[in-house]
Amino acid sequence: MCGAPDLDRVIIRAVSEHERFEQLIAFIGSQLPGPVDQQHAGDGSMVFTGGAPAEVVVNLADASVIVSEYAGIWESADRFVVRPRRVGMLKWRRLPETSMMNALSALIKGAREMRLSRYRPCTVCGTKHPPEALFGDDVCYSCEEPPHTVVH
Repeated sequence: MCGAPDLDRVIIRAVSEHERFEQLIAFIGSQLPGPVDQQHAGDGSMVFTGGAPAEVVVNLADASVIVSEYAGIWESADRFVVRPRRVGMLKWRRLPETSMMNALSALIKGAREMRLSRYRPCTVCGTKHPPEALFGDDVCYSCEEPPHTVVH
């Protein structure tokens, strides 16, 4: 019976870490711009992408959270590859809850501000777009497509 209290502490700690992980999932979803897409990565982590068009990517792993600005490159005319730019990483288990959430919120806000600062206006219509949505001479897809004509 002398080992029972130690076992109880281990079980309580495991439950509280699981609860904290679940709270972290909810917190990330509430901090990202909508809509939020949530996927499971091959390494067991969870990847959250917020915004339409995408603005922020958050990778939640067993012990860390990585916050990135959404970015990518066109490898060919029809192949866009996502390559997020890392803003910061937190070891979420090591920080007290309030400090961790404040830091995570600041990283998400910073990543979003970085992303939005890269938007540029279309030279034809003037609407701001993310860099990957502008072609040629900073012309958006809508303006680059030839107009559709209707014959009656």
